[in-house]
Amino acid sequence: MKEIIGTIASPKGFYADGIHCGVKKRKADLGWLFSEVPASAAAVFTTNQVQAAPVLVTREQLKTGKLRGVIVNSGNANACTGEQGIADAREMIALAAAQAGVASEEVAVASTGIIGRPLPMATIAAGIRQLSHSGSPTGFQKAILTTDLVEKNQVIQTEIAGHTVTMAGCAKGSGMIHPNMATMLAFVTTDVAIAPSLLQSLLRKLTEVTFNQITVDGDTSTNDMVLVLANGQAGNPPIEENTFAYKQFQKVLQTVLTTLAKAIAKDGEGATKLIEAETKGAPTDLAARMISKTIVGSPLVKTAIYGKDPNWGRILCAIGYSGQRIDPANVAIELAAIPVFAGGSPLDYDETLMEERLTASEVKINVILQEGAGRGKAWGCDLTYDYVKINALYHT
Repeated sequence: MKEIIGTIASPKGFYADGIHCGVKKRKADLGWLFSEVPASAAAVFTTNQVQAAPVLVTREQLKTGKLRGVIVNSGNANACTGEQGIADAREMIALAAAQAGVASEEVAVASTGIIGRPLPMATIAAGIRQLSHSGSPTGFQKAILTTDLVEKNQVIQTEIAGHTVTMAGCAKGSGMIHPNMATMLAFVTTDVAIAPSLLQSLLRKLTEVTFNQITVDGDTSTNDMVLVLANGQAGNPPIEENTFAYKQFQKVLQTVLTTLAKAIAKDGEGATKLIEAETKGAPTDLAARMISKTIVGSPLVKTAIYGKDPNWGRILCAIGYSGQRIDPANVAIELAAIPVFAGGSPLDYDETLMEERLTASEVKINVILQEGAGRGKAWGCDLTYDYVKINALYHT
């Protein structure tokens, strides 16, 4: 397995394009991603009970387990827009299908941006007519962004069952991030052959340990979507569960999802640092994941990391209110690889070394319990003055 330079359209049989059509003032805001043949499709969505029109419509489109592609806009979430929002999402699908020359039943739709405003459909319709089979895949990766500062993408190539296969992923997400899931969209393409049902079960499983383990601000969005398309153009025999090929595919997919999840956490609005928390020795893996996620989601931990303050008491406090069983006397904490607490008591450490390590762009917190064999990770970012500024002025 190796990472290669490429785009979301690098796997065989995919194309993508992205343009500025006018939903946003200047930046790219409309894109599509398509397979040249019907692809196995799987998706997971926000758990927010308030769900945007594109989420509701795409759920319907996925009933067959097959898709050809997806049309996406940024700058407007098409959320909380009533029946008109549903009609607009369906119109986006129909227009994209006609432009791509495929059936409407084979197209999904996704949107991200400001909630509560009707889509400017005349603008979007004109934009869809500009999208091309031979357009710019990097344009697609730009068109899905909102307050993101960087593109988030990865392409991996490996061999499965004697065939070279490629998997690519790209994502957006910077604020309103607290998956189950977040204001995030993620798209993964692969030329691997795999049945829709098996792809769906694997995506659900891996989402729990990747996208559902990141948090920026504790808000769960209305529009979250992770969509995977596998078109089988690599020529491998269809992957079957509990085989060596399945384990290989799972490893590649987990790598791509983890990379995208961490990139979202690192690019949190106003963030200066990525925070990774890893818990070992918990009663279960789930307990370990929940402890880790509580730590990276704590506003006090996040502000301490921003201020380079080695306040391990905030970490211990977060562990205590995580809802998981612990014995404080058996908790050990390492901050930036420096032991700071163990056996119920604080530990002496080199303050100069700690200050130096807390200036790094990535800070790791390790928690060691003695309650079992469970382990799990979570990712977040520091909480800064700029986060408040960005969100106080979001509409303006």
